[in-house]
Amino acid sequence: MLLPVTYRAGEGGAMEVGGCDLADLARRYGTPLYVYDEETAVGLAREFVLAMGARGSVLYSAKAFYSPAFLALLRGTGVGVEVASGGELHLALAAGFTGDQIHVLGNNKSREEIEAAYSAGATLVIDGAHEFDLITSVVRAPERIRCEIRVSPGISARTHQFIATGQLDSKFGFALEGGAAYQAARLALAHPDIDLVGLHSHIGSQISDLGGHQAALEAVLDLAAQLRRDAAWFMPQISAGGGLAIAQREEEAPPTPTEFVTALLDWLASGARRRGLDQPLLLVEPGRAIAGPAGVAVYTVGAIKDVPGIRRYVAVDGGMGDNLRPKLYGARYQPMAVKAPGAEATAKVTIVGKYCESTDVLATDEPMPNLEIGDLICFPAAGAYQMSMASNYNGLPRPAVVLVKDGKSRLMRRRETASDLLRSEIF
Repeated sequence: MLLPVTYRAGEGGAMEVGGCDLADLARRYGTPLYVYDEETAVGLAREFVLAMGARGSVLYSAKAFYSPAFLALLRGTGVGVEVASGGELHLALAAGFTGDQIHVLGNNKSREEIEAAYSAGATLVIDGAHEFDLITSVVRAPERIRCEIRVSPGISARTHQFIATGQLDSKFGFALEGGAAYQAARLALAHPDIDLVGLHSHIGSQISDLGGHQAALEAVLDLAAQLRRDAAWFMPQISAGGGLAIAQREEEAPPTPTEFVTALLDWLASGARRRGLDQPLLLVEPGRAIAGPAGVAVYTVGAIKDVPGIRRYVAVDGGMGDNLRPKLYGARYQPMAVKAPGAEATAKVTIVGKYCESTDVLATDEPMPNLEIGDLICFPAAGAYQMSMASNYNGLPRPAVVLVKDGKSRLMRRRETASDLLRSEIF
C-alpha cells in the first residue's frame, strides 16, 4: 500500500484522498500540509487487532505520530499505546487512554517520568539499572508497579544502522549476552515494589524480513525458560516490539499486519511448546505500519534551478524541518505531481527544501512530469516520523495537519505562526 486506501484520481486526474481533492485542501489550509486518511489508519489498526484476537494486545507506538486527535481515533479501534517519554504519556492520557492501556518505554527515564507512569497506572518497561532505585523512590508500599524488562537480544535487523536497536552494541535494554538481562529480571522478581509481568524486545524499524523477529523471540523465550527453572517465574506476556516496514515506493511489498502478527503468534506458540512453557500473551507495537500509509505530505513548488548536464533542482516550501528522514537514515520516497499523478515523466528532478542546508534533499533524481512554479507535489507514505520529528529550524513554523473522511476535512493541528516562535522565549 503506497497511497491511502481511499486514494483515487478525480476529475482531470487530480489526486483525491478521503474524498477530498488535495489541491482544494492545499488552497484551504496552505502548504506544506499533512493529510491523514481516517479510513486507512482505522483499517490498519483494526487489522492488527483482528489478527491478534484474544492471544495478546496491540499497542500503537505513539512516537510515529502523536497528535491527540489521531491517538483518540486509534483508541476506538481497540489498540493500547506505547509511549517513549513523559510528554507522550501526557498526550496519550489527554487522548483518553487509561493506565492499563499504556506502556512506558525509554532508555533514560527521569524520576518524574516514572512517577507519572506510576500515577497513571501504566506498565513500565525497565531499560536500565538506574530505574530500580528510581522505582524504589516513587512506589508507595504496599502498592507495586507493573513492569517488563527490556531485553537486547543480540539480533541485528536488516535495516539502516541508525534504526536498528536489538544488537549487542545498543543504548537500549539489558543484553542477553553476558547475563545482564537475566540479572535484571532476577532483580525485578526480588524487588518489593515491582510486579514483573513480562519481557520486552525491539530489534529496529522499517523491517521487511521477519527472520530477525523470529530469532529475537527464540532468544527471549530461552531467557524465560531459564527464569522458570531458576526462579519459578512463569512469563505472563512477551512484547516483540514493532518495526514492520511500509511501502514507500511502488516496488516495495512488505508483510501485511495480518502476516506479521500471524507469523509471530505461530513462532511464539511453537517456541513455547518446545521449551515446555505455557504460551504467554503476545504484545506488538506498530507505529509506522499504522500511521505511515495513512498520511501524505503536500508541498508547493517554488524555485527551479537547472545545472546543465548535471541536475534539475525543484525546491518546495517544506523540507528537512518537516521531514528529516531522508537525511537521518536514507528514507526514499516516490513523489507525485498532484495535478497529474499518472502523467508520463519528462525528466529526472531532485526535490529539495527551503532550509539553509545543502543536505536538505527530499528526493534525488526522481522521474517526474513537467513541473512549474506553483505546482503541488505529493509525498505518499508520509504519516510516520515526519511531523513527530518536525522542528522550527530556520525559524520556520511547522505545518498544519488535517484528517479527511467522506469528503470532509478537519484540522488536527493548526499551522504554526511566527508568533508561536516567541511563546517560550523570554527577552
